[in-house]
Parts: sequence; structure tokens; C-alpha cells
Amino acid sequence: MTRDLLFKRNAIRECLRAGRRRPYRLIVARDADLKDSQDLIDEAENRGVRIDDSDKKSVNVLVRGERHQNLVLEVGPYPYVGLDDIFAAAERAGEAPLILLLDLVQDPRNVGAILRTADAMGVHGVIIQERRGCEITPTVVNTAAGGAEHLQVAQVPNLAEAMRRLSQRDVWLAGLDLAPDSQPIDRVDLDRPLGLVIGNEGSGLRRLVRDRCDFLLYLPMYGHVQSLNAAVAASLALYAARTARPKRGT
Repeated sequence: MTRDLLFKRNAIRECLRAGRRRPYRLIVARDADLKDSQDLIDEAENRGVRIDDSDKKSVNVLVRGERHQNLVLEVGPYPYVGLDDIFAAAERAGEAPLILLLDLVQDPRNVGAILRTADAMGVHGVIIQERRGCEITPTVVNTAAGGAEHLQVAQVPNLAEAMRRLSQRDVWLAGLDLAPDSQPIDRVDLDRPLGLVIGNEGSGLRRLVRDRCDFLLYLPMYGHVQSLNAAVAASLALYAARTARPKRGT
């Protein structure tokens, strides 16, 4: 079975809190400054996770030179879900589904940044494509500050087919795109069962995916730069989708 290595404190903390993966061991660089990490070490011990002492040089080798914080949590593979699990999450929240679809967004740091916002905005699920897309790797989880550990992420063989299934369940599909028929995001009612579709960093939405969308949106620009990277654009669109809805608890 594949094992992942998480090496940022927030990612480790949220993985332990979410409790969705089996933690095998926490590797601790005892020759480093651990004053900001003792609570995580204590939490891992309280959860019965094996603690292995190491040194900073060995940890550097283990994470292949990635910037770490003197801790490494070795865990089982990421727990993908099915589409039904995403709808169940929306039902538990008592809300219309708010779903994020990534059309071959490939940079793991972009995906991680998007998932961090998705968790913050209360997205009920994320759908990614198996082939040619970015999987939920340790880099994604670390960049997402652990937010990915709490999200329902479905990995599907064909994104356009998943979109068809969402439409059958009365989810409106909105693609973020600069096509001539795109509408400004602030002039569209987003308070509905919604699937927000984000395209590839370079090429945007694929034609078949774009054709599956019920409508297209763009983010109006007021400065000199007329484009945003995928992570920033997705974050702004998710914020607009969340704020269009009634506040939770009201």
C-alpha cells in the first residue's frame, strides 16, 4: 500500500484531527528546534502513533530536500470518495450542494491553494479527473495547510461524464472562462445547487467540458493586468459563491 509523507505542521495537525488516514509513524528531528511542534508530538502520542527519533539531515533526505518543519508524518493513501459522498456532505450541512470541479489543473501548489480556499468556503466536495490531472499528493496537502484532509474529493475517469451526472441531480454547472458569452460573476445568481468548474492553468476549459456547462462566468478586472492564475481566480469565485448563500445558522 502506498504511503504518503506530510511534513508541514498544519498538514500533520489536520490529518490527525480528520482521522481519515491511518498514521503509521511520526518522525521527529530531535536535533532541531521543536518548541512550536511539541503539541503535535503530544497529540500523536495520545493517538497511539509511533514516534521515531531522527535528525534533521535524515529528515532532509526523507523529504527529498523539500522545506519541512522538523516533523514528518507517514500515513496511508489519500481517501478519495464517490459522488454520492459529496451529496451526503451537502445534506449533512443542510445546504444546496456547492461543488468544485478541476478540469486538468496540474500544478500541485495551485491545486493545494485552491483546496485550502475550498475548505475555508465550506465546499461540499471536489471532483478531479484521474488521468492528466493532479492527484492529491503530499505537496497538495502541505500547500493546502491540511485543508484537503477535511474535503470530500472524488477522482473520476471522465470529468464531462461526472458533469452529466451532476446535471441529472439538478446541479447547475458554471465554468470560469473568458469566452465571449461569459457573464460577469457579480451579475449571476449563485445561490443555487452549483458546480464551479476551473480550467487548466494554460489552456483553460476543454471544449467538451465547456459545452457541459450551463453558463460561463468571468471575474471583472479593474487594473492593468487582465488575468489571474488558476488558484487566485478559483479562490475569488468560491468566495463569491459562498457569500451569495445565506449565512450558516440563519
